Amino acid sequence: MQAISARAIISLAAAAGTALTVWAVPAKAEFPEKPVEMTILFGSTAKTIAQVLSSEMSKHLGKPVVPVDRTGGGGSVGYSHVKGSAADGYSIVWNSNSISTAHYQGNMTLGYKDFAPIALISVESPAVAVRANSGWKTLQDIAKAAKAGSGKLKVGHSGNGSFTHVVAAAIFNQLGVGDRIIYVPYDAGKAPTELLGGRIDVAVQWPGQFISHMQAGTVNLVAVTGSERVNQVKTVPTAKEQGVDVELTMWRGLAAPAGTPVPVLKKLEAAAKMVADSTQFKATLEKLGAEVNFKPADEFAKLIVKDDVRLGKIMGELGLRKEPKS
Repeated sequence: MQAISARAIISLAAAAGTALTVWAVPAKAEFPEKPVEMTILFGSTAKTIAQVLSSEMSKHLGKPVVPVDRTGGGGSVGYSHVKGSAADGYSIVWNSNSISTAHYQGNMTLGYKDFAPIALISVESPAVAVRANSGWKTLQDIAKAAKAGSGKLKVGHSGNGSFTHVVAAAIFNQLGVGDRIIYVPYDAGKAPTELLGGRIDVAVQWPGQFISHMQAGTVNLVAVTGSERVNQVKTVPTAKEQGVDVELTMWRGLAAPAGTPVPVLKKLEAAAKMVADSTQFKATLEKLGAEVNFKPADEFAKLIVKDDVRLGKIMGELGLRKEPKS
């Protein structure tokens, strides 16, 4: 048997060592390796939907999606937190048209360009609610009362410069009674309480907040502001059906800090789509007066840009637009 030289032995050992080294390099771990945090900007139905969405997404991602409340500033508190987080997919935001209203209200310099869209999930039409004993059945009834009264009507919304504030101002300006209205901001989820307690005369908020009160006969919804009626309150006409040229709908979706890797965004989008496609999720949203309207990131991005231009224009016309705070 032929002897093996010392040099050959060293070469074989080196080759073996190299092979072992290559074998020992672990495969790159796939996203997610740890829990994903979902920042929630508002309470009420926005929070409820986010909690259901995060719970269901956890099942598809294999790691928890943890909802965390960061409310305040019309969304600016939450947006600022997420923007300041690493662009790695582990910090996402349950966003909405508030990315534009908070910017144009002057609450933040951040805008939609600071975030990467993941997916559109749902849409909601704001509703105009009054006490049942007010006798008001239509938007025109409210306008007549505003003109005839000695004082101004108090109209509640979810915050100065918020989407519901924009909607309320648009409606009452269209009705020609903008100068007869005092706009009153209230805390998240307080619309029915404030209305029934007589502290405001009208509330502009999400239908889901008022459904139980409608069923109890204490609240009337006189209008919704989307292009179509809301299934859960099908008897309530749109503003346009009543001759008021206002058509505004809240969209809600997911976004991450700009610069988040595309494969990570795609994985989050896929998990969100699985939830949005489920019959159970659709049924849950319908009970809340919302509707599933899933769109992937590219289509969602186009909607955001279009809506930002529109809201900037409307807020300017209503005198609600301010320079963003630095």
